[in-house]
Amino acid sequence: MLHAQMKNQNLQMLAALGLFAAAMASRLCTPFAGLHLTWLQNFSPIAAICLCGAVYLPRKMALLLPLAIVFVSDLFLNAFSYGEPLISAAMIPNYLAFGLILWMGWMIRKHGRAWMAIPASPVGSGAFYLITNTGSWISNPAYAKTFAGWLQALTIGLPHYPSTWSFYRSTLISDVLFTTLFVVCMTVTASRETEAREAHPVPATS
Repeated sequence: MLHAQMKNQNLQMLAALGLFAAAMASRLCTPFAGLHLTWLQNFSPIAAICLCGAVYLPRKMALLLPLAIVFVSDLFLNAFSYGEPLISAAMIPNYLAFGLILWMGWMIRKHGRAWMAIPASPVGSGAFYLITNTGSWISNPAYAKTFAGWLQALTIGLPHYPSTWSFYRSTLISDVLFTTLFVVCMTVTASRETEAREAHPVPATS
């Protein structure tokens, strides 16, 4: 029994490391690839990891893994891609949005209905879109601090950049896609583990 628990913990750690590596690679590469393929902008598994991690992963890992991915990749992007200070106030809306998505995952976990992560995913996408673009409207001096300026931040964005609608489309598609894959994989894995236990029950000890 102890051996099985240790094996399960090792598998969880390997899965977490794999998620960390894949998400980091995605978040660091898509801004550069998106210069030529605009549909890749904001196409990322990060929100799905926040949502599904809170549902499935061990509690500490569910919190630390997504935040570590976002923070470390932010440092690299600010230093080598965006030309921003390593730490800036512009990062706050992103963390608020990801924090809300994590909270949604915790609520789903609390009620024991993991499949709800799939319909919750577009809700998280919408929240991320509203929070981050409102943050851009507040912090970016190029936007007029009026209702019309806020609508511009939510729709067409700034001149010479892709529209914020296109960013939202990529966010929505990637969130739903990666969340669905995550839930399906976890459901299949849990089903196979149940079948294995039923086929090879652990003998009772006296």
